[in-house]
Formats: sequence, C-alpha cells, structure tokens
Amino acid sequence: MNAFTEPVQLPPASEPTPGRRPLPASLRRPGTVLALAWLVSIVIASATARWWVPVPVDRQDLAHALTGPSGTHWLGTDELGRDIFSRIVTGGWISIGPALLAVTVAFCVGVPTALLAAEHGRGVERTGSRVAELLLALPTTVILLAFVGAVGVHVWAIMAVLGLLLAAPVYRILLALAQSLRTRLYVDAAKVNGVGSLLVNVRHVLPGMATTIAVQAAQLFALGILIEAGLAFMGYGPAIPAPSWGGLIGDAQQHIYDDAWMMVPTGVVLALTVIAANQIADALAGERERTAPARRPARRADRPPAAPAAGEASPRTDGALLAVRDLHVGVVEGTELVTGVSVSVRPGTVLGLVGESGCGKTMTARSLMGLLPDGVEVSGGSILFEGRELVGLSDKEYQAVRGRDIALISQEPTVALDPMFSIGHQLTRPIRRFRGVGRGEARRMALDLLTQVGIVDPERILRSHPHALSGGMAQRVCIALALTGSPKLLIADEPTTALDVIVQAEILSLLRSLVRGTGLSVVLVSHDLGVVADLCDDVAVMYAGQVVESGSVAEVLDQPAHPYTSALLSANPHIPQGEEVPDRLPSIPGTVPAPKDWPTGCRFASRCPLVAPECHEPIAAAPAHGAGTARCVHPPAPAPGAPVPNESGAVR
Repeated sequence: MNAFTEPVQLPPASEPTPGRRPLPASLRRPGTVLALAWLVSIVIASATARWWVPVPVDRQDLAHALTGPSGTHWLGTDELGRDIFSRIVTGGWISIGPALLAVTVAFCVGVPTALLAAEHGRGVERTGSRVAELLLALPTTVILLAFVGAVGVHVWAIMAVLGLLLAAPVYRILLALAQSLRTRLYVDAAKVNGVGSLLVNVRHVLPGMATTIAVQAAQLFALGILIEAGLAFMGYGPAIPAPSWGGLIGDAQQHIYDDAWMMVPTGVVLALTVIAANQIADALAGERERTAPARRPARRADRPPAAPAAGEASPRTDGALLAVRDLHVGVVEGTELVTGVSVSVRPGTVLGLVGESGCGKTMTARSLMGLLPDGVEVSGGSILFEGRELVGLSDKEYQAVRGRDIALISQEPTVALDPMFSIGHQLTRPIRRFRGVGRGEARRMALDLLTQVGIVDPERILRSHPHALSGGMAQRVCIALALTGSPKLLIADEPTTALDVIVQAEILSLLRSLVRGTGLSVVLVSHDLGVVADLCDDVAVMYAGQVVESGSVAEVLDQPAHPYTSALLSANPHIPQGEEVPDRLPSIPGTVPAPKDWPTGCRFASRCPLVAPECHEPIAAAPAHGAGTARCVHPPAPAPGAPVPNESGAVR
C-alpha cells in the first residue's frame, strides 16, 4: 500500500447532492407546515386584498349593521354595516407590514453591531453593551407613546422606533453567539488562509448565526404584531377609515354585549397569526446548532520585545527561519501562561514541542500566528520570522503572514473544516486568493494538492462535505488546505491525536515526505515522544510554561539533562523490541501546577526526586547539548542512569 494512501474510501451513497439539502425534519412536521401555510396565505391575501375582496372596505350598509355571517357578508358586518371579512383581510397588511419593518430594523442594527463587538473586543463590546443596557432599561410602551406625542400617529415610524428598541436584546443574544463562533477552528483556518475580517464574518460567522437569527426574527415578528395591535386598540393605529386588527378589536369591544360575534373573527385571526409565528420559531429552535464562540485580540504594540534575562542561555539562531526569544504570553492584566520561551527553527527542519497537558505548548504555537484566545496576549519577548518581528502586528498585518508564510494544522480536522461548505469550495477559495488564478485553474491546483497528500479519489473529495470524511481523510484535507499558500513554516498542533494508530503512521509519513520534498519547516506540538523521535530534528521540552530543556532530538532523548525529560522518557509507552514489558509503566507523581501556583524556583521541584534546596531559587537556562539549553541545577546524567522517578517518587 502506498504510504500516502488511507485504506478508506467514501461509498457512493455518502456523496452529497450539490446544491440540494433536505428540509429539516422539524420544518416538515404538520403543525409547522400549517403555520407556514397560514402566514404565507395571510401575507399574500392582505397584500393583494384591494384587487379581490368581495366588498370594498369602506362601503357602509346601515340597513344590515351588526349582522352575523351570511352569503353576502361571510363574517358579518360591523356597527356601520361594513364587511368584517374584507376589513380583516385588508387590515392584515397594516398589522403585518409594520411588524416586519420593526424586525428588519432590529436585525439591521443588532447583527452588524454584534459582529463588530465580537471582532474588535472589549472596547467596542463594552460600549455596545452599555448602550444596549440603557435601551433595555427604557419602558417600551412609554417611549412609543412619547414618540406619538412628539410626531403624531405614524404607524410605520412608530414601528421603526420599536425596531431600534428591539435591537438591544438582539445584540445581547447574538454577541455571545458571534464570540463563540469566532473561536471555531474553521474560523482560525480562514484567518490563516488570509481571509479578511469582513469576509470571515460574512462567510463563516454569519452563516453559523442564521438559525438563531431566524428563531429570534420569528419571535419578534409575533411580538411586533401584538404591539401594533395594542397601539391600534388604544387609538394609535392608522387613520379612520383604514382598518387594522387592533382597531377592529377596539371597535368590537364597544359592542361586546349586543354583538359579541364581532370580536371573534379578528381575535381568532390575530391569535392564529401569533401562534403560527411562534410555532415556526419553535421548529427553528429545534434545529439550532449548539455552539460556543470568542475573538482574538490584536497583539499589543506598546510592549517592546524583551531581551533574555541576565544569565539566560538561548538556542543559537544562525540561519534560523523562525527565532523566538524570551516569549511571554499571559492573560491581559493578569496571570502569565508562558514565560521566557526561546526556540528556533531552521529551514527544512522539524521542531517538536513536547510536554504534558497544561505546559503551554499549544499557547506557544498559536502565539506564532497571532491566534491566541480572547483575553490572552503576547506580553513580552520577540518572534522573528525571516528577520521580521511578528510581536505587535495587528490582525490585518498578520493576514500577509498567515497562510502565505505560516500555516496551521489543528488536532481536530473535522472541526477545522467548515461544515457549511464543500471541500472544493474551501480549497479553491484560498488558492484563488493566494495565487491569483481563475476558478478552473484553482480547481486543478486543488486536485493536485489532494493527490499530493495521498488522496486517491480527489474528484469525489472535492464534491464532498466534511461530515462525509473519515478522520484520516479530513486530516489530509487539512494538510492540503494548509499548503494552498505555499507556506515556509507549518504549525502542526497534535495532528495525529484524534486518529487511530495506522492512520497516525500514514499522516506522519506524509509530513515527513513533505519536509523532505519541499523544504518545509514544521513546528510539531505533541505529547508523544515516539512521534517526536520519529519526525523531529530538534525538540523543546516544556513544563509549566517554560522550556526546561532543548536541543537536537538525538542528544536530548539519548542523554537528557533535566529530570522531567528523563521522567517523560521513562513513562513512554513505546517499549523497544526485545525488552521485557513491565507490569506497570512508571508515572510522574503529582500534576502540572496551575499558572497562579508556579513557584519562584524550579517549577518541577514538587515532583522531582532530585529536589535540593537550591532548586527553590530562580534557575536560569544554561547551555546544553551543544546548541540547546537546560534549566536545572543538577549535572546531566548519562542515558542508562538518568534519574527518573518511579510510582513512589524514588529514583531508579
């Protein structure tokens, strides 16, 4: 079998039909279908009423006033002998149209404001939230009546003001959703591929909000109808003799004792319309995606790159493609999460970042691309890529780097691909943007990339959507996506974690071939020392936000200079062939301390069997392994006798 070929092929039945998606099940239920039919019928009938109603709405017949349903007057007549059916149908647009206007104004204001606040962070969010809170605190009815007193009874203007007031709750609801969607890996992938903020919002964030927008619009539409009817009932509706549902109910309540029937037709129509709108909202809510969201702040430019602390050794950077010096990453005005990280990547080599969960590997890797979570920033240090300082770049400036120079492969391939678009769409878009080619040429390049990453049926994959791919196939697509801009550096954040062993080996073989065949440099984040030993040229061992040891893979793994590296090697589940398999692997006692609990001295001291009094003092990184470093007061031990803790914490 070809090393690039995954033994999984998509069955013909899984191929999606382009451009056709089935209507969600909740929208095909009888109640929802009836609700849709009712609303569509009411809107069409009221909009065209002037051309077909059986009796003109203003024709009076006092001889037949307050009569019940008949062949001439299907729903009876009012106190002036006017046809109730014609007035209900004609007055429907006066109730429905302004309600639609209120909904339109609310979302035209609320949606863009929520997207801007989610994109630009705390400053814009704080201002928008304060304004929204002010609008929410205002009594809606009082504001509308005050507006009527100031400018008169203008139904459409009144409902436009109502739309502005409703924009506040719309903003509050959609802000949280937009922030959640901006944390999705496919949004990061779009930013890595050089997509601007506007297109990110339009193509990736807004579609994810569509269901929630539809639900809220249906609910606010029902609310708008009720508010307009209430105002008309109080006399603030259209001028007489123009009918509206609220006005008809107001007329009927004056004859509740002598002709109660007048209240029934209009009340039933109003109730059914509101119920239908809410039924549609409930059906849409049943299909809503449950997501979670946030934005990445621009790097702060007011903090200059810091020089390494006194006495600190740094890895050599001669001819390095990427040089990171004394990098500090932390919560804005809060706890530091990564401190004093210094690593370098030479052209055509692979650097492994290894350590337990919570050691800062992913945070360090994502800081290279300016993709840190909301509220986290690079607080100090330097990131030089081909001599260009990346610390302090804005998101817009990073667009010239992401995808073209530095690309990303995430550990969750099926989440990194946008489920709303086909693979072909997601590959050809960045190709056209990066390489300036037409649609046909972009498709040909996409097929070549899929072939390059070992996909045997690229035509089928281009037509597929992410849900139709296996994990290994999706990871190959993600690698192809990362290569669309011909980057020089690839950041692979645990690219094989979610895959089985066989597919994992194929992906590693693919990455190795890409490095050898294209001269690509890679930063590989991994928990697995076996993967690091197999793929990497250099390694940096991280613990509690620090690099505790670095150097070439052969030197670090053959003769570790830090007890933590020795402990990781001892706990490695890969047993060399011919050696006896132990009953139980050694483990490292304790857990990685949280950032707020980091000690001033060696951060591994509480778990280290070699701890000494001097370990509780600050320890600078010292030269080790030739071009590398080690952060330990103990001299390095040879590999066979490397000090490692066993289950009880004793030295073996």
